[in-house]
Amino acid sequence: MPDAMHLAAIDTLLAAFLTFALGGRAGILRARHRIEAPACVGHPDFERAFRIHSNTVENLVLMIPLLWIASAYYGGQLPFWIGLVWVVSRLVYAVGYAQKNTQLRTPGAGIGILCLLALLVLGALGVAS
Repeated sequence: MPDAMHLAAIDTLLAAFLTFALGGRAGILRARHRIEAPACVGHPDFERAFRIHSNTVENLVLMIPLLWIASAYYGGQLPFWIGLVWVVSRLVYAVGYAQKNTQLRTPGAGIGILCLLALLVLGALGVAS
């Protein structure tokens, strides 16, 4: 059974792969629709892909340190599973947001925020103990 640090590393790598993939998709759509950098507006498909990637990076800034703090101080498998659900929530968010009805992003965003809060609580409990 892997220890908490190995499990956190797995989540971190999955999150990094996902972030690269989402950024790549935004880059492909930028090229397809001939949107010159540094412009962030143009075709709606590109704008949605750009926001999906940007929002994922914004959340990643919170998720990675919270995951590692929770894993280091709380330990066990629980931080890993929460981190894995966060990665899946970003996929749900991305698929939902890419649709014409961007309100479909809400379930993924909500689950992701709950994961961040859970990691925050675990980290705080671990540090306090």
